[in-house]
Amino acid sequence: MSSEHLTLRSEIDEIEKILTRLSPANVIKRKAFESRLKSAKKALESRRQTPFAKKAQLTFRGKPVVGSHGIAVEFGGKAAMTFADAFAAVAAGVRDSLKYMGPIPDRAKNQLLITGTAIGSFGFEFELPAEKEDLLAEESQAEIALKKIRDLMQKSAEGTDDEMSEIVDEIHPRAVSKIRDFLNYLAQQQAVCGIEFDGSFFRYNDIDQLRLSADRLLESNIKEFEEVKFGWFTGILPKDRTFEFTEADSSTVIKGKISPDFDDPDILLSEYYKKKVQVKFSVVQVGQGRPRYRFNSASAIILLQN
Repeated sequence: MSSEHLTLRSEIDEIEKILTRLSPANVIKRKAFESRLKSAKKALESRRQTPFAKKAQLTFRGKPVVGSHGIAVEFGGKAAMTFADAFAAVAAGVRDSLKYMGPIPDRAKNQLLITGTAIGSFGFEFELPAEKEDLLAEESQAEIALKKIRDLMQKSAEGTDDEMSEIVDEIHPRAVSKIRDFLNYLAQQQAVCGIEFDGSFFRYNDIDQLRLSADRLLESNIKEFEEVKFGWFTGILPKDRTFEFTEADSSTVIKGKISPDFDDPDILLSEYYKKKVQVKFSVVQVGQGRPRYRFNSASAIILLQN
């Protein structure tokens, strides 16, 4: 429960106690308190209907940071901005709306709000956008995005290529480049960071570990290429934008995603399901990790005669 909820609840309780002690003959004072009570209850109900915004902490150590006392203005401002860029890109990526070119979708909606300083090292406390696109979802897209950033930092510092591949495939290579930009800026300024959210915390041990993380996010380590396959789409979920494809020569089953650049995934189901096709897939592979496949456009598929 937020501090605003607690304050309003406390105010309502106090006014109700006052009203029980107030004489019915004291009409003017009673009306004033009843009016305050009505306003407080209305404000509380309004806040109950407003999604609760979660907060996180982004802290820094290193050359631009003076213990828990302060942080260089130029460094703090640019670090916060590059992190906000990465967050907006990842938020778009987890919604499958991020494309390789053009503006980042819904950037204005995915603004982080700095609400205070984070002490220990020194950094920022910030509030995530509270709005949920799906009111039944346990987590908002903003919460998922922040967890992906934290997880990718940790996996690129300590994890395997396959663990990294899974996250990269979920958030889009363009979003990964934004995270790399953030880490590269910290490395240039001889600083490291830590991120705490929803009870979980990751912090780089030192500059060398942060540089390793940034290097593993380099484009040269995240391979993007095209691969032609012959076979059949044996599973298509247009709403989820996922597919299964069985190769003709080996019966190997490939699982992948349908790109947001492809406007009508229902066509795969209506025109190509279980029909022999030649398909050009886009492939993302991190290091020696398992390749991740994506179907991008109608021009990438050719119907073959069985």
